[in-house]
Amino acid sequence: MKILLFGKNGQVGWELNRLLPQLGEVVALGREQADLADADSLRQSIREYKPDVIVNAAAYTAVDKAEDQARQSMTINAEAPGIIAEEARGMGSLMIHYSTDYVFNGKSEQPYTEVDKPDPINVYGESKLAGEKAVQASGCHHLIFRTSWVYSSRGSNFYLTILRLASKMKEINIVSDQTGAPTWARLIAETTIEVLRSAIDEIAEGGFTSDLYHLTSRGKTSWYGFARQIIDNIKTGNGKSLSSVPVINPISSEEYPTAARRPANSSLDVSKIEKQYGLRLPEWDKSLLSFMQTVV
Repeated sequence: MKILLFGKNGQVGWELNRLLPQLGEVVALGREQADLADADSLRQSIREYKPDVIVNAAAYTAVDKAEDQARQSMTINAEAPGIIAEEARGMGSLMIHYSTDYVFNGKSEQPYTEVDKPDPINVYGESKLAGEKAVQASGCHHLIFRTSWVYSSRGSNFYLTILRLASKMKEINIVSDQTGAPTWARLIAETTIEVLRSAIDEIAEGGFTSDLYHLTSRGKTSWYGFARQIIDNIKTGNGKSLSSVPVINPISSEEYPTAARRPANSSLDVSKIEKQYGLRLPEWDKSLLSFMQTVV
């Protein structure tokens, strides 16, 4: 099997690049090898390799910057996935694509399911929703995974931000009225591999159905709760040590204005993917502990 991976240097892409060789021959491309903003280059990359599976882990993820860079966000998050999907359809390839919890407006008091109507409240969410629709409209074999609050030991993410702030501040103020599910990039990659194994068999047997799934850790917390758990894990010797441990203070979203609005609740219901593929995804705090124990 030939697998083409876009976004090899991202948080999820890096983990996928380690795991996908279990399934076949992998060509992994970063921004230097494949510019998603260049449609011709993107098509050429796909046609040269002629993959059986295309995994798109590349995205424009700067949520606040997207408010002023809407064109770039839409090009990478919506138009590029559409192009990839068109090429996948032409070759009969399977496409794996990642989306986000930010396609929802956050007004629900319950975790969002796959049948809940998206209603993004920022440009980033709008561009990711447009990407979902482009993939679905293409007619290619596809699996779309919506994930949330992704963290790892590389790239730019909330976990690394807390470590950086904790190394130089005695007190850190963190928003406490936005909830979601912190999700380890490795969990996303490992679950993708499990689902992909099944999908490959289903395609071979003629029983595959393209679909969209929520893929996050179970449970939910606030950004404040996430930060507290990171610090608590460090206090108990799980994680990188700090010369001093800061106090974490809860604040409201109004006290921490950002360019892009965030949904108050963006937790996702993962029961569909668990039932379909016989999975049991971990609780967010247990997954975070496992992650921090690996990066000491």
